[in-house]
Amino acid sequence: MATLQKIRSHGPLLLIVIGLALFAFIAGDAWKVLQPHQGKQEVGEINGKSISAQDYQKMVDEYSEIIKLTQGVNALNDEQLTQVKDQVWSTFVNNELISAEAKKLGLTVTDAEIESIIDEGTHPLLLQTPFRNQQTGAFDKDMLKQFLVEYANIGKNTQLPAQYVEYYQRMGSFWKFVERMLRESTLSEKYQNLITRSLISNSVETELSFKGRTEESDVLLAALPFSVIPDSTVNVTKDEIQNLYNQRKETFKQPFETRDFQYIDVTVLPSDEDRAEVLKEVQEYVPQLSNPETDLSTFIRSTGSSFPFSAIALNKNVLPTDVNARLDSVSVGETFGPYYNQADDSYNAFRVLSKVSSPDSIQFRQLQIAMETEDKTKTLADSIFTALKGGADFATLAKNYAQNEESTWLDTRSFEGASLNTENSDLLNSLIRANVNEWNMMKLGQGYILTQVLAKKAYQEKYNIAVIKRPVEFSKETYNKAYNDFSQFVAQNTKKEDVVKNAEENGYRLLERADFSSAEHYVGGVHNTREIVKWIFDAKEGDVSPLFECGDNNHMMVVVLDRINKAGYRNINLVADMLRSEIVRDKKAEQIMAKYGDFAKLSGAEDALTDTIKHITFSAPVYVSKTRASEPVLSALASKTEVNQISPLVKGNAAVYAMQVLSRNNGTETYDEKTESTTVRATASRFASMFINDLYDKAKVKDTRYLFF
Repeated sequence: MATLQKIRSHGPLLLIVIGLALFAFIAGDAWKVLQPHQGKQEVGEINGKSISAQDYQKMVDEYSEIIKLTQGVNALNDEQLTQVKDQVWSTFVNNELISAEAKKLGLTVTDAEIESIIDEGTHPLLLQTPFRNQQTGAFDKDMLKQFLVEYANIGKNTQLPAQYVEYYQRMGSFWKFVERMLRESTLSEKYQNLITRSLISNSVETELSFKGRTEESDVLLAALPFSVIPDSTVNVTKDEIQNLYNQRKETFKQPFETRDFQYIDVTVLPSDEDRAEVLKEVQEYVPQLSNPETDLSTFIRSTGSSFPFSAIALNKNVLPTDVNARLDSVSVGETFGPYYNQADDSYNAFRVLSKVSSPDSIQFRQLQIAMETEDKTKTLADSIFTALKGGADFATLAKNYAQNEESTWLDTRSFEGASLNTENSDLLNSLIRANVNEWNMMKLGQGYILTQVLAKKAYQEKYNIAVIKRPVEFSKETYNKAYNDFSQFVAQNTKKEDVVKNAEENGYRLLERADFSSAEHYVGGVHNTREIVKWIFDAKEGDVSPLFECGDNNHMMVVVLDRINKAGYRNINLVADMLRSEIVRDKKAEQIMAKYGDFAKLSGAEDALTDTIKHITFSAPVYVSKTRASEPVLSALASKTEVNQISPLVKGNAAVYAMQVLSRNNGTETYDEKTESTTVRATASRFASMFINDLYDKAKVKDTRYLFF
């Protein structure tokens, strides 16, 4: 069972595996939580293939179990679950898109290739699994093979505790997941490499790339900003806007439907009376906090403190910042407070119980004893404990009872500040307080655990402390008043024009949101707005929503739907202002260039700006501080203009420019075709990664997850 302890000790590293696998080739969508819904139970469609809500939920459940395994938790909170769902959908869609294209091209990933990847052991997925050499950090295929052998024989070993069997089964599922991710990511890499290499030409490109990166020019720059010509003097016709729209039409294409809306978000805040009540409660808690007879674990929990009581001594950096800042002025046994902390809007008090020197790291080994009955368990535990104290060989006993004979380093900091039950606190404290090489036994659940501390290190000054931290919260009366006021406003303003007209005078702020996608989770960043999202995509233009209660029971919203933006080309009216600005800029540039035809005239203009700019390369855009604009055109202009020569006038983003090249040098870097080829390939790879957007559009991906999740 040697592999098991190594796996468990590296559990947190597994989370990185999920990130690497799930974020490979992400297109970027999002969603909510599975609920019954009338009609078809389909969450989307890819290449004409429907995905049922049930199949999708199975994928979410699988990934959720992986995350829970790696984090060592029994459940995920709403935010974590939302992230899992995002990752599942993105990964599934991208794998479907790529596998369809790979099939057409005959691209496959064989079992032999997977075996080769495992043998090589350098793939990022493998490097982040627990099957790693503890000294070097490298992937250890022998450790993996040992685990797989043990996993295959797990059902034959009847002496293993049930929790070990369960953990092996979960780890077996995890490895199957890793294998599948290896296969999918390898296929994706093959497809992207095929596209990347199709963008690379020959050695001429690498030479040009090197020159573009290393050749630097110093220039004297002249600029006349567009702002010298008032916008009001430039006339733009509808035909000009239409013509530019036609030229740029493909850039205005959106693959999915969105919504524009306005909304009022009412956040319920504590009243002055609520604040006074919280302060009064904390004041009343102080005498009991100061009483040495108080059961602090039960008491702190009863106060509603947001910082849990810990029976384990804590490093001061684990404590809330406001408590940490006051520790030096409080003696052992003293109670401090109540006091107000503005940073987290809370009233606080704390008592320093003791100050101790405690290790951050403990090396120990253990045996877990569990039999069919409590009597048998106690008898066996006593027998083994007596034998160990008498000098019995631990390794032999561990093998006899199919347990790990190796020691483990425990980082006590990972537990500090966590909410621990009494058994876990007692176990950790027994390790912290134990003498080195001393054997200890304690009851844990239905069994016993025998531990021996082998070493301790990194001693730190730590505190046993009880903290009451009470965030100021609104009362039921405060919420009801806010609800009644807002409910009355909503009832009296049922039309769009009424909401827009009367919001401000009733003390409500009308917010705007454009291009809202059904794949988004929250309206205005507020939690629990799924029903609002559903309403937004079921409503008609001009509709006003009912009052929605949302957030963490502290928000209320009403929404006015302004516009439905259908999938396809955006309406010209939505981009007209942007097009008009571009046309205005072009016309101003024409006027300036017609009036000031060369560098000398431009630099001599009344409002002209001049500056010396150094180290311009072709590969990087030039930032002109005097016009506060990034100007890629100047990079190209500098590379084309000979030294001591004057460039023609060019239109930039913020001005018309001209330059005189003062000097040029080739830098100190030596050209190496192999190195430069790698650089060019990396650049091509970034462009190649954009292929997923084209595949997404071509596959006509439909996303209706918001109806169910």
